[in-house]
Amino acid sequence: MSGASFAVRNVTAVLPDALLENAVVVVEDGVIVDVSQRAAPPNAVDGNGAYCLPGLVDTHNDGLEREVMPRPSTRVPVEFALRAFESRIRAAGITTLFHGISWENDSKWNRTVELAKEFSLHIAEYRESNSSLIDHRLLHRLDARDGDGSDALRTYLEDVGAPHDFGGDTPLVSFEDHTPGQGQYTDRSGLVRYLMGTRGLSAEQAEIEVEKNFQEREAKKHYRTEALGWIIDAADRGHIRLIGHDLATPAEVEEATEWGAHIAEFPTTIEAARLSREQELRIVCGAPNVMRGGSHSGNVGALELIRSGLCDGLCSDYLPYSMIESIPILVDEGACSLPRAVRLVTRGPAVTVGLEDRGLVAKGMRGDLVLARIGKRTAQVLAVLTSQARASLVTA
Repeated sequence: MSGASFAVRNVTAVLPDALLENAVVVVEDGVIVDVSQRAAPPNAVDGNGAYCLPGLVDTHNDGLEREVMPRPSTRVPVEFALRAFESRIRAAGITTLFHGISWENDSKWNRTVELAKEFSLHIAEYRESNSSLIDHRLLHRLDARDGDGSDALRTYLEDVGAPHDFGGDTPLVSFEDHTPGQGQYTDRSGLVRYLMGTRGLSAEQAEIEVEKNFQEREAKKHYRTEALGWIIDAADRGHIRLIGHDLATPAEVEEATEWGAHIAEFPTTIEAARLSREQELRIVCGAPNVMRGGSHSGNVGALELIRSGLCDGLCSDYLPYSMIESIPILVDEGACSLPRAVRLVTRGPAVTVGLEDRGLVAKGMRGDLVLARIGKRTAQVLAVLTSQARASLVTA
């Protein structure tokens, strides 16, 4: 299937390091062939002075598992959830999305290994159907202490992963240990506060829940060791692109590097981020952290890391529109220029996951474009035009 052909005119193109006013961007067969101030083709879309950005690249979004279970006891078909969620993602300017697929059995989050398999196969089928409106991809999230999840993911990657982790790209795997006292909740009091806020527990009830969770996960510590055996081997062979998740200390960064990790996702301290940079790990932060002005669990803020040059890209995590909204916030905070802010949600994430063909408004790049208004701390997506199909979403 050939890509789409279209052109836009009368836009301010956000280039890698500059702005080009009154620009014309031409896409042929899904690839940008011209970015200039030359005369526009007669069928060009009038951008009415909007900013023209590359399509946003989101390396981590967990929204599909919420979309399929809109109420605790109400599940909708995965096919429906995928199409419905795609529409919201596209409306946020995201044209490449890595769905977070949780390989674990956890009734508190309605997560099962069987659902992970179902998600993975449905996403692959939808992508291959030529009906999808964005580029759907997979982020395999492995709970370090879930033996069933480890066995299932290993089997999936060996038997199914090669044809379904798309276009020959190396599967993206995040090795995650959410045991209280580690990672995001190194300080267990943060988890206590989280449970009080999200589940309405008293402080005493939350303390009991945290301790119970800790003891349960300590009893499963051997699964972590077993999983690391095949994870390290797969990373060493280049069969997976490994993510170190919620790295909190220099020791954890060193450990992830020894595993063969390429990416440090959500480092929780500036010390961990600094060593990640020294170890040449790509650093991913959360766009909601930028939008909210800090971490919801009291860890280092993304703004601080960006100002320190310790962030290569932002992901939406749980809030899709936070990616484009982070652009004007970063500029208003003086954290970076507009072109750099745009790179943090486009080119930076693309390079992090090995997708070198996208994330820039430049000749030869994939023709995924977003037209947007960008004001003081606010952004509004006006249209999305993709290399797969010219499809506009216009807001009043």
